[in-house]
Amino acid sequence: METTNINIRVDTKLKKDAEDLFKRLGLNMSSAINVFLTQSVKEQAIPFEICEDRPNKKLLKALKEVEKMKKHPEKYKGYTNVDELFEDLLK
Repeated sequence: METTNINIRVDTKLKKDAEDLFKRLGLNMSSAINVFLTQSVKEQAIPFEICEDRPNKKLLKALKEVEKMKKHPEKYKGYTNVDELFEDLLK
């Protein structure tokens, strides 16, 4: 099989992190890129979903809690300044 070279520029830290990951998976950078290209051609698409960052479960739970607090502020203690907050925390 005839091969060819591809030259790409990537962030130095990203390259190091990817090399570390691929090494743990038993691959080198060239093999990992070949896997990606092979799957892309096979599927005629990027072989994974590309989307905006999604909030994780912990953040979603916190956002729900904020909404609950907004609906019933009388159930939660509030502070008008940082000193008041720290005073309460140190009790």
